[in-house]
Formats: sequence, structure tokens, C-alpha cells
Amino acid sequence: MSFKPPLLPASGTPSPCVRNCTLNEQDVCLGCGRSLDDIKAWTKMSEPDKAVCVARARQRLIDMGRPWPAGPLQMVTKGSQGHG
Repeated sequence: MSFKPPLLPASGTPSPCVRNCTLNEQDVCLGCGRSLDDIKAWTKMSEPDKAVCVARARQRLIDMGRPWPAGPLQMVTKGSQGHG
């Protein structure tokens, strides 16, 4: 049996999905902060649109008082500071 490396995303921006998919009453994921429309459109988004989507998702989580998910999906965006 040969080793097969995991498939990498076709784009440079990884999905912010943290596999904690629960939508609130506004159809916003409580895990990653994306709207249902954002989630459905992710694979068709351009890189700039993905960056905007991630920034919106992060702000939604902040507004809901939820932490930004930890792990490899953390991104340093313009005006933010990376924390380890």
C-alpha cells in the first residue's frame, strides 16, 4: 500500500470551518462565523472574496462573544495581530 498525502485546497486560503457546524437563527455558523450563503459559495469565491469572508466571519464571532477558533486556520489579516 502506498502513502497518499492529504489533498490540499486548490486555493491558498483554507476554509475557516472548524467542524463545529451549528447555525443560529440568522443562519450563521457558531463554529466559524460564516453565513450559510458564505459556506455554500466558498468553493466558488476568489481569493480576495475569501479574505473578506474570513474577516466578516471573525467579526461575527466577536459580535456574538465567541472566540476565534484556534489552530492552523488562524489568519493574520490587515490590521490584526497574530497570537502565536
